[in-house]
Amino acid sequence: MPKSKMKRKPLVVVTRKLPDVIETRLMELFETQLNLDDKPMSQAELVDAVRKADVLVPAVTDRIDAGVLSQAGENLRLIASFGTGVDHIDLATARARGITITNTPGVLTEDTADMTMALILAVPRRLTEGERLLRSGEWTGWSPTSMLGHRIWGKRLGIVGMGRIGSAVARRARGFGLSVHYHNRRRVHKELEQELEATYWDSLDQMLAHMDIVSVNCPHTPATFHLLSARRLKLLRPHAYIVNTSRGEVIDESALARALESGGIGGAALDVFEHEPAVNPKLLKLDNVVLMPHMGSATVEGRVDMGEKVIINIKTFADGHNPPDRVIETMF
Repeated sequence: MPKSKMKRKPLVVVTRKLPDVIETRLMELFETQLNLDDKPMSQAELVDAVRKADVLVPAVTDRIDAGVLSQAGENLRLIASFGTGVDHIDLATARARGITITNTPGVLTEDTADMTMALILAVPRRLTEGERLLRSGEWTGWSPTSMLGHRIWGKRLGIVGMGRIGSAVARRARGFGLSVHYHNRRRVHKELEQELEATYWDSLDQMLAHMDIVSVNCPHTPATFHLLSARRLKLLRPHAYIVNTSRGEVIDESALARALESGGIGGAALDVFEHEPAVNPKLLKLDNVVLMPHMGSATVEGRVDMGEKVIINIKTFADGHNPPDRVIETMF
């Protein structure tokens, strides 16, 4: 918790290129060091940044672990992360060193839910397969049995993690005639359940065994690492589809690839991967998988909104107050 207003402009080190309007505002308000070429910082560069910065603005791909934080200078008091997830930051070490952590919740909800819904449609209807066929020059025209997929109307959607994004996905899913089901660490309020016409499953195993489509919308925490393990993936029915716009680490990617290869699962749509930017080579070879380059929240509006939240968090902290998006607890 900040004790008093900073007597000088804080030195803010930004690890990646941000929208121009955000970088301009940062330069106006603070002493700011930008990463203009957008090359990811090495661990050594991150260490140099935390040694000199008053405020660090990392991206979700920067690994701010105990090794980096143990070398932080005494002036580092705030890590204003550009993103919602904070699994890339060692929260325990940061708190032990008196460093406040903020993120940018809420502003990416609708964008990520839009992408999730797009992927829910893309896999059963084989959209990317059709696009590849057309570009290959091998398409010979319409036929009654060509490129047959499956309708989603009337199917069961199981949402893993009914937070902001999961709830937004549920609202969209109802418009497409999907029956909404969910598993969450805590059951949501009865009013929200009624609004979404959502059925709660206390047992994730039981829900998975009854769903046609599973959407992963929970954060990556130690409790959710490989939440969809090899054992749980085997619970899915052969026609079921998995969509993941959360974090790759939530699914055992190798086990998923094996299940898709063997026909144990009907298909998958993935916007995130366990070892980004690396993608399991087996997934790249499969036609029943839609692969996206972590672009679920990639809208101009969303990125600007994220940057504005970062600025508000820094400004509030520098003025001696608790920033509005202080990370207190991460839970599924």
